[in-house]
Amino acid sequence: MPDSPTQLRVVLASGSPSRKALLLAAGVEPDIVVSDVDEEAVAAGLGPEAAPGEVVAALAEAKAEAVAERLLSELATDTVIIAADSAFLLDGELHGKPHLPEVAWERWQKMSGRVGTLLTGHCLLRIADGQIVARAHEVGRADIRFGDLTSEDARAYLATGEPLEVAGAFTLEGRGSWFIERIEGDPSTVIGLGLPVLRKLLADVGLGVAALWRASGTPPGAA
Repeated sequence: MPDSPTQLRVVLASGSPSRKALLLAAGVEPDIVVSDVDEEAVAAGLGPEAAPGEVVAALAEAKAEAVAERLLSELATDTVIIAADSAFLLDGELHGKPHLPEVAWERWQKMSGRVGTLLTGHCLLRIADGQIVARAHEVGRADIRFGDLTSEDARAYLATGEPLEVAGAFTLEGRGSWFIERIEGDPSTVIGLGLPVLRKLLADVGLGVAALWRASGTPPGAA
């Protein structure tokens, strides 16, 4: 594994504004390369016996691998690819993005006043000299208690469109925060990229947070 580099490129394998915002707020400015992985196909390929954690881990790894395959030929600089996938677990069923208002409505009827678990799979790939030299992965989780929603509030929230393209049909950093009463676990995992998990995985591939700050031109203390 290469030593901590003087130059490092940080790639986020996601088009999620929330994940990008998390990294920017933490002093890291990543290049964005969307994986375009068929998430439903990857999940289906695991079969119905796959545990929820396996599903989000496999999706994160698939995204990282897809971006690595696309970039390998052009990467001369030491590079770390960060990928993640989130889903919401309730009553033993794993929920991704609802996409449709009626699906989000049905989920909120079940979630109101209850506790569910947000799972986020993380995968890091480190690339040097045009090949993958290290990889690490882990699943973060946080339990979320929702408040009781009136039908009026639920319908108004759905009408904003915010919950349609996010795992579990809610956001912690947006309007959905009104309806979250308690979180047990790391809040950044709920947003979509667990920073404590990410710090551990960076160490596993021979990097520290300071290397990412330097790559973004953000000296310690300025983030």
